[in-house]
Amino acid sequence: MPKLKMPRSSPSLDMTPMVDLAFLLVTFFMLTTQFRADEPVIVDMPSSIAEIKIPEIDVMTITVDDKGQVFFNIDGKETRAKVLAKMGEKYKVNFTPDEIKRFSIITSFGMPITELKNYLPKKELERKALYDVIQIAGKKGIPYDSLNNQLSDWILQSRYANPKFRIAIKGDGNSPYPTVKKVIEILQKNKVNKFNLITGMETGAAPAAK
Repeated sequence: MPKLKMPRSSPSLDMTPMVDLAFLLVTFFMLTTQFRADEPVIVDMPSSIAEIKIPEIDVMTITVDDKGQVFFNIDGKETRAKVLAKMGEKYKVNFTPDEIKRFSIITSFGMPITELKNYLPKKELERKALYDVIQIAGKKGIPYDSLNNQLSDWILQSRYANPKFRIAIKGDGNSPYPTVKKVIEILQKNKVNKFNLITGMETGAAPAAK
């Protein structure tokens, strides 16, 4: 009995669903990705072998650069807006709704609150130029001395706005020790006896908390 030969046909794969899926993923990441604004100061953190990572939310960060200047940052847009309004009331600085909105989306800042009033309405490049002017005038960094301790008020109002804040100090490897000590003393005066020191992993991994 003769054998029947079945006609051979090349298998076909419809790639249309895969292309649709790829475009959906690209669109999703484009819509959900949040670009982080440039930090006003870059610090070279000391390294350690700690593997405890800082949380993603409810974090208050106090940064000390190599010149001993202090910068401050808290997360949460609504919390930022609330804290700035309270600080404006205390220091008699009237922030407009637009300035409060701008403050709610910036990263850390380091200047007296009166200079912040001039800083917020400006664009990114103008802000960097203003930082240089403030530094030349010797006003860069949040005041923390006994006569004008704005850092203490920022900490206090932030904790009122969000008692869940976890506090972290991020210092440069060359930060002056007296400045870091003063920051810790201010935290303790605000009844904060538990905080983290942010360091860089010796292997080059993400920053960790000690």
